[in-house]
Amino acid sequence: MKAIWIIVIFLAPYYIFSQHTITGKITNEKGSPLLGASIIVSGTYDGTITNQKGVFKFKTQKVDSILLICQYIGFETQQIPYLINSDTLDLHIRMKEKFNELEAVVITAGSFEAGDKKKAVLLSALDMITTPGASGNVVNALQYLPGTSNNGESGKLFVRGGSSDESQTYIDGALVQNPYNASAPNTSVRSRFNPFMFEGNVFSTGGFSAEYGEALSSVLLLDTKGMQNEDQLDISILSIGLGLAGTKKWKKTAVTASVDYSNLTPYMKLVPQGIHWNKMPESIESAISFRKKTKKGLWKVYGNYSQTKFDLMDFNIDSQVEDKLNLANKNTYINTSYKGIIGKEWVMYLSGAFTNYIETININSNLFEETTNGLHFKSKFTHSFSKKFKLNTGAEVFTNNYNQQFKSTAANMNQEFSDQHLGSFIEFDWYLSKKLVTRFGGRFDHSTYLKHEKLSPRISMAYKISKNSQMSFAYGQFYQTPKNDFMLYSNKLTFELANHYLLNYSFTRNKRSLKIEAYCKPYKNLVKFNSALPFYDPAYYSNKGNGLAYGIDLFVRDKKTIKNGDYWISYSYLDTKRNYLNFPSTATPRFASKHNISVVYKHWVRKIRTLFGASFSYASPRFFNDPNEISFNCQQMRAYQSLNLNASFLYRENVIFYASATNVLGYKQSYGYEFANTPNEAGVYEKALITPPADRFFIIGCFITLSKTGDKNQLDKIQ
Repeated sequence: MKAIWIIVIFLAPYYIFSQHTITGKITNEKGSPLLGASIIVSGTYDGTITNQKGVFKFKTQKVDSILLICQYIGFETQQIPYLINSDTLDLHIRMKEKFNELEAVVITAGSFEAGDKKKAVLLSALDMITTPGASGNVVNALQYLPGTSNNGESGKLFVRGGSSDESQTYIDGALVQNPYNASAPNTSVRSRFNPFMFEGNVFSTGGFSAEYGEALSSVLLLDTKGMQNEDQLDISILSIGLGLAGTKKWKKTAVTASVDYSNLTPYMKLVPQGIHWNKMPESIESAISFRKKTKKGLWKVYGNYSQTKFDLMDFNIDSQVEDKLNLANKNTYINTSYKGIIGKEWVMYLSGAFTNYIETININSNLFEETTNGLHFKSKFTHSFSKKFKLNTGAEVFTNNYNQQFKSTAANMNQEFSDQHLGSFIEFDWYLSKKLVTRFGGRFDHSTYLKHEKLSPRISMAYKISKNSQMSFAYGQFYQTPKNDFMLYSNKLTFELANHYLLNYSFTRNKRSLKIEAYCKPYKNLVKFNSALPFYDPAYYSNKGNGLAYGIDLFVRDKKTIKNGDYWISYSYLDTKRNYLNFPSTATPRFASKHNISVVYKHWVRKIRTLFGASFSYASPRFFNDPNEISFNCQQMRAYQSLNLNASFLYRENVIFYASATNVLGYKQSYGYEFANTPNEAGVYEKALITPPADRFFIIGCFITLSKTGDKNQLDKIQ
């Protein structure tokens, strides 16, 4: 024992004087000290952690070289080799933040997303259907978001000063050429597609990806449902029709089919209508969705067939008598898509769609028929070079065959055209840090019919101000071919153009959200008419039109403050003017309202198992043109306002009773006037007030779900 102590005492001075002293400071890239960062010598227990000033000091055995390992939560681990030339080593180590995609900033300029898998969700997929007043119509639900203008006589999407033709719909990446059902003159249309077949959507009011073309104002992206958990049968019994939908699931395959029949005859006999119907609207819609998991991906097929017909007497303001109008509309849409992994960090998306649309209108034995046959094929590839740098590129082709026929006792006309639209795009997402991301790229478009091509740049950026807030900016050029009605008579036109400038601030914390977005949208090359020529003369059409739209949108959502309550408020300010079509001068178009406000509230009353909902919408007066006045588009229609209510009673886990009413206060809506094409003997253009067929619309129904577990229901499909 005495010998051991002698050895220790003898060797101790040698060990002490054989050590290096390592000191220094650890900071982030900006020089701010990191408290609690660890630093050790690889292969030893020598090391320490930093103090509040980021300073460290420790000793290690004397060697020629060492490997230091620095670690700190949220930062990349660093391994630093050093050659030691002296007894003391003084270091300054700068650490880089670790990139985590889930925590990284997300570009939100111009978009409202709905779906459980989205990182920046302001509305859920459920919200898109359960909004009071939406009546199960996805497009109606979107009109409770900022950036839209309510046009009760149309029902279509009008976004940020753009016409309804400037908004496009895509299903699983493929274009939908005719997204709306037919309707009587000056009455609201419905979205053609059953919302129950979709699990999420993105509604972009501007600045969207270069992947999407043929849209001057906005895109609505719908995703059909993926694989479901179990077999299910849904039965819908409504005051306006019946619905049946079922899902059958196998190990790697699932099929969902639905059929909906609507007949408004019983309803309209109970609720007086302002239309002289001979045969009230009747429609049938069927859809089927097939999904199959493959070894490396998911294959989907979606098909939809819808048919609408009605017969009415339409007052002709020129002849001052009623015309007999009969309409029949048929639409077939088939969509297929595949998403799969094709290599290391490569993902392939393939999609295709076919459209056959036929609408026949017979007015006093004068037949007008419109036919569209369209194809769309797209391939897209994404590649991650790293967690911070990603590629999105692809190509597509649109084929559009359009035909119009007119037959009468006096004349026959048959006019058609065919266009192949080729497009390609490339974009890069570059995460400069967790706080800063940029997306840049462009798109190329070529029309074989117009013989024009365009290259459009797109760029967007987002900066994370704090954990819960960020700023986004987007700019891009957006091109679209003119309407079919115009291209039918002239192939001398070119693409219409809108430039988008967007600045966005968003904040989300504790189930509360705020989004403010300012935008400016100059238009060029809009179609302009030469009214001195007949409409069938190609020289009647030119691209001399222009316009400007700018405004600000506000969206507030709160699911926290009121227990079991949820509300959102949206407001839009829009200032827009155009000189296009038959406008003699620059003016605000008829479809644009300067102020739009929507308030939506939902409340779950657990005691009586009922979900109550209320929504209120207001749109300031829109302008219309009175040919009896000197000034163009200077008259204003009444402001639009509507209070809507609904309630869903969960009678059993699988049985729901439902009731809904729009415009419960009976506000007298009006949408301007319809004027005669020629003046009467006194030189006055006769007019007729445009109003909805009825002040209110009511729905009552029962929804029954049959499943193995017995606890499934359709609460997400109603209201």
